[in-house]
Amino acid sequence: MQHAGTILVSAVAWVSSAAYAVNDLPGGPAVNQLNLHPAVTKIAEEQQWLHWFMMAICLAIFVAVFAVMFYSILKHRKSVGHKSANFHESTAVEIAWTVVPFIIVIAMALPATKALVAQKDTTNADLTIKATGIQWKWGYDYIKGEGEGIGFVSTLDNSQREMSDRGGPKASEAPDDYLLKVDNPLVIPVNKKVRIITTASDVIHSFAVPAFGIHQDAIPGFVRDTWFRAEKVGDYYGQCAKICGKEHSYMPIHVKVVSAEDYSAWVAVKAKEAAAKADDPSKVWTLVDLKARGEKVYAANCAACHQPNGKGAGPIKPLDGSAIVLDADHAKQIHTVLNGAAAGAMPSWKSLSDTDIAAVVSYTKNNWSNQTGQIVQPAEVQAARK
Repeated sequence: MQHAGTILVSAVAWVSSAAYAVNDLPGGPAVNQLNLHPAVTKIAEEQQWLHWFMMAICLAIFVAVFAVMFYSILKHRKSVGHKSANFHESTAVEIAWTVVPFIIVIAMALPATKALVAQKDTTNADLTIKATGIQWKWGYDYIKGEGEGIGFVSTLDNSQREMSDRGGPKASEAPDDYLLKVDNPLVIPVNKKVRIITTASDVIHSFAVPAFGIHQDAIPGFVRDTWFRAEKVGDYYGQCAKICGKEHSYMPIHVKVVSAEDYSAWVAVKAKEAAAKADDPSKVWTLVDLKARGEKVYAANCAACHQPNGKGAGPIKPLDGSAIVLDADHAKQIHTVLNGAAAGAMPSWKSLSDTDIAAVVSYTKNNWSNQTGQIVQPAEVQAARK
């Protein structure tokens, strides 16, 4: 018993220390959070008002119904001499319990309908962004407004993924944004109407950011939309709100709201990066240059599953010593990278450029024990896409 008590005390102490190891995350979840996220859009404010309005009505109905019920039980019980009434109907009661609920429903429906209509009004947007759900990351394409043509993939930060693979961070070093930090956040300007078009490349995902009051499913083969206008600069977090597979919990959303000036500066930087990445697919690369570039592509996109040492983990197959990686027929590995494998367990990487795919394939063919000397050129990837 004493040993069991010691274990219980230790467990409570560990839970307590773990609970206090992190702080509230501005724009994200708070420690012991019970209420909704602080709203930073008018839509989210209206949703929260509706929430408490409906709660007040439900509470009033609850109190009224149970007050009458308990009053009747206590004051009209048989033990104090009361006898049950014997009647069949009352026109007044019939009218009351029809009219009163009708009035309550209308009182709830009118503001709810107004808010719902406003949520669906995606017209006159200053910026339109397509958010594509991919197992297990988000792809963002700026398709209208300032920044048009910018596109990138947003993936869970690799260091946090490694923490999770080790069983989670230690209580003393748990980051406040654990499993919410990404490599490329979605950047938008403050006080601008942003239309989000959602779709998916594999299974149903859902784009949800509580502080904005948006929650829109992303369905393969369909296009849905929602919108928001953030009124406060800052970082705001959400997650995929559909159970979309084994790594559903590794699919965060990070929206960075910045000033108009900072947004314009970010667009200029991204435009330069896009121009630099727009490599000529007919260019012939050396193995040294391909490996250097491939190492960065691998670290950003592949290491989370296949591990930095290429050994894989659990059901994830190793790349070190893999037959398909060692095969002199480059088309096999290129096809796998482009189209995915294992019924979606490995996602498609078509979003990467021809040069990036050629680089990462060349890197895996010439790293660890895979010293094949084989070089995959961007032209081979370009041909495989057709």
